[in-house]
Amino acid sequence: MSKKDIFGDDVQETKDFASFEQMFAQSEKNMDRKLRVGDTFRGEILSIGKEESFVSTGTPADGMMFTRDLMDENKQVMHSVGDVIDCVVTALKGGELRVAKKGAKGVETDSLEDAFDMELPVEGRVTEVVNGGFRVSIQGKTAFCPISQIDLKFVTDTAEYVNKKFEFLITQFDSKGRNIVVSRRKALEIQKAENEGAFMQKYEAGALIEGRIVRLERFGAFVELEAGVEGLVHVSELAWSRIHDPKEVVSVGQNITVKLLKTEEVDGKLKISLSLKQAGGESNPWSTITERFPVGTVVKGTVEKKETYGLFVNLAPGITGLLPKSKYRDSVDANQFENKKRGDEIMVQVDQIMLEDKKISLGVPGEGEDNSWRQHQTGSSSGFGSLGDALKGLNLNKKN
Repeated sequence: MSKKDIFGDDVQETKDFASFEQMFAQSEKNMDRKLRVGDTFRGEILSIGKEESFVSTGTPADGMMFTRDLMDENKQVMHSVGDVIDCVVTALKGGELRVAKKGAKGVETDSLEDAFDMELPVEGRVTEVVNGGFRVSIQGKTAFCPISQIDLKFVTDTAEYVNKKFEFLITQFDSKGRNIVVSRRKALEIQKAENEGAFMQKYEAGALIEGRIVRLERFGAFVELEAGVEGLVHVSELAWSRIHDPKEVVSVGQNITVKLLKTEEVDGKLKISLSLKQAGGESNPWSTITERFPVGTVVKGTVEKKETYGLFVNLAPGITGLLPKSKYRDSVDANQFENKKRGDEIMVQVDQIMLEDKKISLGVPGEGEDNSWRQHQTGSSSGFGSLGDALKGLNLNKKN
């Protein structure tokens, strides 16, 4: 007979009671725990109010945080009661425990020393330009921001930052408050990394995205897709026709729709490749190339570029072929081709279309390979059938 048969449910109740004692002991241990400024913990959201929200801390005191810490960039609350989040203690005032969501912007702390220790961003106002950087007012104290740390880009106009408020990270702190150095660049880099991570989760290759052109270079156009997230439209992806400068197609400040080609990490930085021509605004001229320019077609084109190995000839917007030098070197009009320069018109013949590679090989009209001799062959293996028939009619042994 088993113990359960003898004692009924007493054994199970004893086990349950032991488990309860363990949980109660752990609970008491948590109650004895004291949190200090800078401590991090995982807490459950207990309530969400208009201005303030509360989370469990594992101690008798619940933590109060500003509801704005739970909002996204569109000021929409992105959490619900019951969610567990990572928090950091920012202040202890009387019996009140103030916390913030880890990584939240503009966290308020009791002192700049706390912000320095916890690497939390603080708000400051640029007051003036000084030798090598800027003076910044933060919570009544004056800090210094080197010119290289005020932005992610190279600064040419220092005046544009004066009297403006930004988020800074404290990189050097003197407890007496006499030597405080801050960096806006580090705060921007952290935010940029967060934005790029969210972007990669939101979009996949092939997606169409709205953006704004923020910078032009000879090799392409940089497009701001979201706050702090930029991608590059290479000059070859701006239009189906060949262009030499992005200014021919787009301008700074212009809103455009682009296609996401790929995202990749290069040297620790996110590289986003985009295409304007593939976004659907302009039809692909290569889709009808075989109908418009069948092999053998003679067409008038324009010399687009001259190289030592041949001439690049534009046949139509977005369609460029190569006339190799070997094709016209021995031509009767060789000098005519040699003297061609960019912008000159030229008659060429379509010799080959490589659709997948988007390449066209051109030739000199009327000087392709001559295969007409094949039409005069007969079924005779000797190839002299007509002559043999004629000889049959002759009597070579006939005497005069």
